[in-house]
This record gives sequence, C-alpha cells and structure tokens, in this order.
Amino acid sequence: MDAKIPFYEEYKDKIRCRVCPHNCILDEGKFGICRVRTIKSNLPVAINYGEVTSAAVDPIEKKPLYHFKPSKNILSLGSFGCNMTCTFCQNYEISQGRPQTQYMSVEKLIDIIPSIGNNAGVAFTYNEPFMWYEYMYDAAKSIKENSPDTSVVVVTNGYINEEPLMKILPYVDAMNIDLKGYTNRYYNKICGASLEPVLETIKKVNEHCHVEITTLLVSDENDSIEEAREIAQFIADVNENIPLHLSRYFPRYKMENAETKIEKITQAQNETKKYLKYVYVGNVQGVDNNTYCPKCNELLIKRNGYTTEVFMKENKCEKCGEEINMHL
Repeated sequence: MDAKIPFYEEYKDKIRCRVCPHNCILDEGKFGICRVRTIKSNLPVAINYGEVTSAAVDPIEKKPLYHFKPSKNILSLGSFGCNMTCTFCQNYEISQGRPQTQYMSVEKLIDIIPSIGNNAGVAFTYNEPFMWYEYMYDAAKSIKENSPDTSVVVVTNGYINEEPLMKILPYVDAMNIDLKGYTNRYYNKICGASLEPVLETIKKVNEHCHVEITTLLVSDENDSIEEAREIAQFIADVNENIPLHLSRYFPRYKMENAETKIEKITQAQNETKKYLKYVYVGNVQGVDNNTYCPKCNELLIKRNGYTTEVFMKENKCEKCGEEINMHL
C-alpha cells in the first residue's frame, strides 16, 4: 500500500522530497536515496507504508534505552529503506534491500500493543524509521490519541529535516539517536550523509522527549579518544543528563576493519564520563552497565544482560535525593 508524501515541493517538472536533508529530486518511477519514495502517476508516494519486515517483543534495554521504562518489554517493528548507506550496517538486508513484507494497518497495530505482557508500547526500529515516516506518523498520532499512556519510541539515525521532525515529536515519548561520529569526513565516507543535521535533531529532540545517544566505535575510523571527547562535550552542552551508549563494532556488511579493541571502549567510557553523568557500553560481555546515582554512587538499577532490577520508585535517588534522568 502506498502513502502520499506530505513533505514535498515542485521542482521544475519534477518533485523534491523534503523529508530528509538529502532533499532528493523524484521523477516518475525513480526512487530517492531511501529507495522507498518515488512518483506514481505524478504523485509522490512512499511504497513502504504499513509494510513490516521485522516484528518482535524486545526488552526495552535492547533499543538501547536504559533510562526509559526500565525492565519493560516493547513491541518493536520495522519496514525497509534507509537514507544512509553505512558500510557496517547491522540490518543491511532491510535497510538497503527490498525484503518480503507483511502489511499491518494502524488499527491492527493498536490492537496488538495491549495484548503483550509487561509492554511499554511500540518502538519503530530495525530499518530507519524516518524513512517509514508516513506510517509512523499516522500510527504514533493514533496511538497517543487513543491510549496516551502507551509509549512511542523511535530508534533513528536522526537524519531528518526540521519540519517533519517537529510535526511528529508531540506523539513521541523517547528516541535513541545514533551519533555515528563527530566529523563530516566520517559521515560522508562511511554513512553517505553529513553530521550537522544529526546534531540539530539531537538538540530539538532533547527539548521535547526523552533521548539517549548511541555511538558505534569503529576501529581506525572514529575510535580515538579525541573524537569520544568531542562527542561527550557536544552532548553535555545539550544536556549532561543524556545517557550515552558506546558500542563495540564487529565486522559486518561491507566493513572489514578488525573489531574494536575493548581497551579503546574502556578509555572512551572513562573520558566521556568526565562530561556526562551516564555512559554505558554495548557489545562487550561482563561490563558494569548498572545505573548509579551520579552524586552518591548508590545503585539505582542493576542490569545483568537484559535482566533488569529497579531499585527506584521515582526519578530521584532515595539515599541522597539527587534528581535522576529516569522515566519509570
């Protein structure tokens, strides 16, 4: 099922898509970089509307979100298409290809959400959710209008224009945004995009909903202490309470660099903790990913893999009273 694109403008005898910063020029039967937006019978459409490639019930910590509804499950689903071309993509089959899909109406999605045990809501993830914008917007708006307590989560690369972002934010409760690196060189070379729009997205999202940041540290590309420091300084300037997840890279898709050395991850964590209150490590076994009070070091949330124990009743430390950026 196709959906009309709400953000476009006429450009000569073609159409310019205004969903993301690529601002692709669309023509009849020709697709934009995302591989889902095109022109059919002179109308701009998204061919992935409601088309689901992957659906699962995940621990919310897997998104990763450590400070939003800890210990809850979340219905996670994705489509196909992406506006980046990351050479290390973990889900390249659905981000860069056209896999088999199953249509799910917004109404069916809303029916499924409350049937799942210990469920916080729905997460749009796996491929790039903003390339599923038309469906995600309709679903998020309908969910919040019909069930305000149901959480809407978006796991995204953050590469979106301001107008569509601001239109959907009132219906989003939390985002995890990938900050791939901190140089345009890296974004251009590895991801086929640019840095500044992602930084702007992080700033805007922080003003409207809960946000956490993930950076995949790729060996010999963006794993220097200097770049980790720059990332932490930028985030701290936005909000020092934003949790940062530093994730270990393993060879995948077109990227053949060796897996990131654990010492590099540890060094980056130690450096970024100088600027941020909450820094976690991903893809490394046996590390301490508990949440502690940044003031008195009281254990607030204990994590063992995806098993989570919560020792908080509200968003403050019961020992010293420090306010904690935590949505229980």
